[in-house]
Amino acid sequence: QVQLVESGGGLVQAGGSLRLSCAASGRTFGNYMGWFRQAPGKEREFVAAINWSGGSTYYADSVKGRFTISRDSAKNTVYLQMNSLKPEDTAVYYCAARVYGSIFTTQYADWGQGTQVTVSS
Repeated sequence: QVQLVESGGGLVQAGGSLRLSCAASGRTFGNYMGWFRQAPGKEREFVAAINWSGGSTYYADSVKGRFTISRDSAKNTVYLQMNSLKPEDTAVYYCAARVYGSIFTTQYADWGQGTQVTVSS
C-alpha cells in the first residue's frame, strides 16, 4: 500500500496560481501517479498523470497549457502547478498511485485524502 498526502490547496482569484504537492510513502508507487479532481455533484475526473520513471506527462484537455505535473524522485513527491485558474477549476483535488487500468480513469489502488481548491471570479 502507498500512503499519499496532498497539500497546497486554498482560495485564489481567477487568473491566479497554486501548486499542489503529493508526498508518497510506501513500498512502491507503480509506474504512474495521477491527479484527479471532483467538484460538488460531479464525478471524479482525470486531470494529469506522470510516468514515474520516464517522466512522460499526460493532461486533460481542460487543463492543457495551464497545468503542469512534475515529480521529485528524491522526495517521492509529485506536484501540480496550476496557472491561469478559472472558477470551473474549483474542486477537491486528489493524487493517486498504483494504476491497474487506464491512467485516464480512476483505476488506481491508492488515493490521498484530497485538498480543496476554490477559484473565485
